[in-house]
Amino acid sequence: MTSNDSEVRALLESRVDVSQRKDIDRLMSHYSSDIVYYDAVAPLQFVGAEAVRRNFVRWFDGYDGPISLETRDLTIATSGDVAFAHMLHLDSGTRTNGLQSAIWVRSTVCCQRSGGKWLITHEHISLPIDPENFQAWLAPDM
Repeated sequence: MTSNDSEVRALLESRVDVSQRKDIDRLMSHYSSDIVYYDAVAPLQFVGAEAVRRNFVRWFDGYDGPISLETRDLTIATSGDVAFAHMLHLDSGTRTNGLQSAIWVRSTVCCQRSGGKWLITHEHISLPIDPENFQAWLAPDM
């Protein structure tokens, strides 16, 4: 593992940690001001830090208490001052309606180092679906 790989891994691990604690300010410190973020929820594309921040607050507000995020199959590739990573996350917790939820999401993250600091410049979230019924895979049975 290269030094760049380790730095990007640390960025992504911190992103998960602050997301679980719903620390919006620390979370946003990992993103560039011109972030382009694709999500599985409308309007599907969020451009700029303020739009992404609102989307994260919407996500946080859907949970009563912390969000559990388990990362699996993290792969990182770096070259110079750019990097990309892809992974699976098990997103789970108690929703504000009292229901326990657990859903797998796929994440692809692009990063760029500027001024010695890695920032996320693009992120793409998608939900795996069951092709039999076109429903999202909700159970953590991988």
